[in-house]
Amino acid sequence: MTQALERLADWIGNRESDIDYVTIPSVQRLAATLDRDDPRPKAGDPLPIGWHSILFPRVVRHSQIGPDGHPERGDFLPPVPLPRRMFAGKRIAFEGELRVGDEVRRESVIQSVTPKAGRSGQMVFVTVRTEMSTARGLAIVEEQDIVYRDEPDPNAPKAAPAAQPAPGNAVWKHVVTPDPVMLFRYSALTFNGHRIHYDQPYVTGTEGYPALVMNGGLTTLLVFELARANAARPLRRLSSRNVMPLFVGRAITLCGEPAGDGRSATLWAQDDTGAVALSATAEFAG
Repeated sequence: MTQALERLADWIGNRESDIDYVTIPSVQRLAATLDRDDPRPKAGDPLPIGWHSILFPRVVRHSQIGPDGHPERGDFLPPVPLPRRMFAGKRIAFEGELRVGDEVRRESVIQSVTPKAGRSGQMVFVTVRTEMSTARGLAIVEEQDIVYRDEPDPNAPKAAPAAQPAPGNAVWKHVVTPDPVMLFRYSALTFNGHRIHYDQPYVTGTEGYPALVMNGGLTTLLVFELARANAARPLRRLSSRNVMPLFVGRAITLCGEPAGDGRSATLWAQDDTGAVALSATAEFAG
């Protein structure tokens, strides 16, 4: 295992490029998934901040899917010899607009591969930097953190995660209770086959979670929507960190506390017990 982890450093600098399109049907379907009553999008409309998550899904043949529903590793992403994969967080800078009808080019690079030993065993953090551009120039720069973990020890005592206090006083609030259909529709839009989001026997029996796990990208998108609905200025930068999983059928409270000058905000998502599951900081234009 140690030698295999050491060899993962060879993937640092690995690059991948692709092209995708901001289409009217995909934007309309995401609006419906978010329960928005938006008018039908038309070519040239700006894509709402954060909605680029529907672009550039990883597309591989069905025979190249791993046991967890993700594409097998070792092409672009390193072949981490740990079975569990989760979205850990991201940092995004919005440098320009994406618009409906745009052809978007993506350039991604493996920026770092970092093995760590945690309370639950061995972990590996992989950071991917992505730039998205249109004919008008650079639009988005995103760094995404992916964490790979050991299988849980079935004989180990179940330790409850330490709950983090809310990072601020909620001025903005919105409550969402995700259900299996919401997760399925978002997974379909993003071509995400990760079984923890739709396969109840797998997620409870193999991964050991109590229920279907909320998609981390969808939670982040809901935080974007909270800022979009309440902030007086457009979002320009966001840094988020996933602290603990959220589950289907349990209310999620999205919270925000803007700074006095309106140029930044503290954002977070908490579960039905009040435990913080995602924390973020946002910077706005102006």
